[in-house]
Amino acid sequence: MSNWISLLPFLAVVGATAVSGAIFMPGSWYASLRKPSWTPPDWLFGPAWTVLYIMIAVAGWLVWRADGFGIALAVWGANVIFNAGWSWLMFGRHRIGLAFLDAIAMLITIVVFVAVAKESSPGAALLFIPYLGWVVFAAALNFAILQLNGSDA
Repeated sequence: MSNWISLLPFLAVVGATAVSGAIFMPGSWYASLRKPSWTPPDWLFGPAWTVLYIMIAVAGWLVWRADGFGIALAVWGANVIFNAGWSWLMFGRHRIGLAFLDAIAMLITIVVFVAVAKESSPGAALLFIPYLGWVVFAAALNFAILQLNGSDA
């Protein structure tokens, strides 16, 4: 049971990241933007991110258990910071272009995390694959919104 208790700090860190999404909500500004026809319905984002955040926390915990405070965990931490920054940039500051750059930074850290974690914790690397897919889609959506509205819509 004590091994499971060590998961709590990872859940707390990722939970704090999720708070950024709760503080900086899309709101009327986002609703007024032109979006591509393939934009998912708003209700999908909450459940999708909830599952992904749990997977991100577990992946960080697994790599920490396997490697301790090494490169993989540092990359995981950088990714969590970029993740928290996206909502602030997009919805808090209305900076679509900077949010897109942040999404690219998220993608880079996801790919690097998978590459460095796969040796010591294949499970942690696998947990990031759905996250990679979602962020590729989210970055494409971000880019499409940028193209349709400009960087400071």
